[in-house]
Amino acid sequence: MPSAGWLPGIALSAVGAAAGFGIHAAFPVVPWLTASIVLGVVVGCIRPARPALDGMLKPGLAIASRRLLRLGIVVLGLKLSLVDIAHLGWIAVLAIIALVGVSFVITWSIARVLKLPGDEPVLLAAGFSICGVSAVGAMSAARGSDARDSGTPIALVTLYGTAAIAVLPALAIPLGLPAPTFGHWVGASVHDVGQVVATAGTAGAAALAVAIVVKLTRVLMLAPMVAITSVSTRRRMALTTAVSSSSPSATPRPPIVPLFIVGFVVLVLARTLLPIPDAALAAADIVQSALLAAALFAIGASLRLERLLRSGPRALLAGALSWIAILALALLVALLA
Repeated sequence: MPSAGWLPGIALSAVGAAAGFGIHAAFPVVPWLTASIVLGVVVGCIRPARPALDGMLKPGLAIASRRLLRLGIVVLGLKLSLVDIAHLGWIAVLAIIALVGVSFVITWSIARVLKLPGDEPVLLAAGFSICGVSAVGAMSAARGSDARDSGTPIALVTLYGTAAIAVLPALAIPLGLPAPTFGHWVGASVHDVGQVVATAGTAGAAALAVAIVVKLTRVLMLAPMVAITSVSTRRRMALTTAVSSSSPSATPRPPIVPLFIVGFVVLVLARTLLPIPDAALAAADIVQSALLAAALFAIGASLRLERLLRSGPRALLAGALSWIAILALALLVALLA
């Protein structure tokens, strides 16, 4: 496909990301990424715009929703320093890793019991347990999921992650949580990094500092979880191919470790081992947010609410039950830390 065919959709995604930043600048409590995906959903709901969204804009929106999302995940690696994570102490790190694993299993089980279709259960589990939309995109790529299966998980992590911005600070008062404990709770339970910043920031710098390190420890689990999923998917596809009479080349298998996850790990190691200037890290943070904002706007503009609601109340219930369970487990981990 000629690159010129991508330009209108990519340009619209960039405009949507800029508009999302404008909303964030005017109302700092609203994360940039949340504003961007909501704007995308709103645009996708405008019926007169749908012929263009499903026509000349579609190639660029598809490129933005896949490639820009993966580039944003790669750059996200520069946020993580293994030294900062080590400062939490090995008991706290092990507790966070265990929390991610248990949260994944719980969310996946709830979604399966409620019979969410396709790959929605595993994508929802990745988003709720690891790092929100970024994890949904990474897991979708690792499994080769149908694009329609990403819509509901992305909507749910956006909905409940945004709700956390109001709910968790309100709960912190009656629970009597000190700032570091509140920050630990936020970092261990809230989905996206931007939502963590918005939530923990309500309790001050001490809570925010702890929340970011705990959250980034969860983000670090993205690489092994995606690698395990890729290997599992390859084995499942190999077994399916062996049982069926189709040619092995008819169904391409995903790589053992997706290239963008390799890039993510490389940048984590670079941040840990190299003296990267603060100005470069600040610039990378803006680039990462812009890439993810453009990708999320494109995803939102490609969603159709009538399709998104195919799982109906079951999806909302799955998200609510998982969110409550993760909040309770994360609070326990925070209190014991």
